[in-house]
Amino acid sequence: MSGHSQFSNIMFRKGAQDKKRAKIFSKLSREITVAAKTGLADPARNPRLRSAIQAARKENMPKDNIERAVKKSQDTEGSGFEEVRYEGFGPGGIGVIVETLTDNRNRTAGEVRSIFSKHGGNLGETGAVSFMFDRTGLIGFSADMAEEEAMLEAAITAGADDCISSESGHELYCTADVLHTVASALEKTFGEAIVTRIVWRAQTLTPTDREGGEKILRMIDSLEDNDDVQNVYANFDISDELLEQLSA
Repeated sequence: MSGHSQFSNIMFRKGAQDKKRAKIFSKLSREITVAAKTGLADPARNPRLRSAIQAARKENMPKDNIERAVKKSQDTEGSGFEEVRYEGFGPGGIGVIVETLTDNRNRTAGEVRSIFSKHGGNLGETGAVSFMFDRTGLIGFSADMAEEEAMLEAAITAGADDCISSESGHELYCTADVLHTVASALEKTFGEAIVTRIVWRAQTLTPTDREGGEKILRMIDSLEDNDDVQNVYANFDISDELLEQLSA
């Protein structure tokens, strides 16, 4: 139940939310609609929808927006999107996984391929990169929710496989099929998690210097700026200090 946290390398970085709030709300709404469309419209019985709503609340998305997105799942607006995953290599051979929700596969594929090429990477076939990642459940709590030892003990009891605590928060990992069960057990003790979702977690990380870090972060920023892109994961390792400098 130990390890070094690099999740901040591959998810939204500090400040990005404020700069792109309208775009983030649009992506969150799309995820909520699709989650409700593919499952149940009740978050208590639909873990994916529950996670999407949690993410929306974390970004201070208005309640009306959330309810409107759920309602869209009941009509034809939510049926036009499909989930498509792209895999490829970024600068320095960094493995990158891009998850999208799109209503036009050809458009999205062309745009994602263009971003890879522009930043010195190349798009590969499905499976070219994902074998270097594990599909796993993630539960996140803020650092002030518990002391490290208390969180570790609770994680073991709840059935988590890994618990990583740092100044930025607590990250708990478990197999995807028990994510909802583990999250529910932990939330009884610590309250609602900041994030509960299934993610791609790199098995090993590739060390990256300042130049390489700048290149891969620019590429990830460009991907996240695309309307169809929901999540980006990459298996690079960069110090927290350098990451903060580059993200400023």
